[in-house]
Amino acid sequence: MGKTVKILSVGGSIVIPKEGFNLSFLKSFKDLILKRVAQGEQFVLVIGGGATARTYQAGAREIGGLTADELDELGIQTTILNAHFVRYLFKDAAYEEVVVNPTEKIKTKKAIIVAAGWKPGCSTDYDAVLWAKTTHANEVINMSNIDYVYDSDPRQNPGAKKLEQISWTELRKIIGDKWSPGANVPFDPIAAKEAEKLGLTVKFVKGTDLAEVERLLAGEKHRGTVIV
Repeated sequence: MGKTVKILSVGGSIVIPKEGFNLSFLKSFKDLILKRVAQGEQFVLVIGGGATARTYQAGAREIGGLTADELDELGIQTTILNAHFVRYLFKDAAYEEVVVNPTEKIKTKKAIIVAAGWKPGCSTDYDAVLWAKTTHANEVINMSNIDYVYDSDPRQNPGAKKLEQISWTELRKIIGDKWSPGANVPFDPIAAKEAEKLGLTVKFVKGTDLAEVERLLAGEKHRGTVIV
């Protein structure tokens, strides 16, 4: 892959929300990515586990006796399943395997690599950051079910303020420093630490709002939080 690779961290809850596949969205997402590919862009799509991962992890917690790494491993397997689904969505336009090691340099003429989770101890946010390092990309686009990062959890605090731009130092005060399997935070704390070290920019966008996603991909102003 060349130096114009765009790294998209795609939340699993966008691929398959709790209520099931949103096929019209997935078809439109496929069309958008292929349109950008036709314009010469290349993509690494890092697919998360989302609600599927949390369902498995919640069941495992109820049974009891699993370590944090084992819970993470369950979550990683759901990212692999979700990633295979997305790879099949793109068929011949995508590299023929789901890649799990973000430090591996893939030699391919395909414009799309679909990736999944790698190791316990972090989320696919961290894998996306490592993909940026491997491909020499200077930013990660985070497609999730939120459009902004807030200064506190808006579900618990109606007065929470949306943040249009924030530094890594400020973000880490909000999310803390430790990763917990299945944690529902805007960005994995382990990933945040690595992104800050690499000097990466991370741009949040509501992944289901494809008009905003397209604006972001085109380098235009978009709704969402930018972390620098």
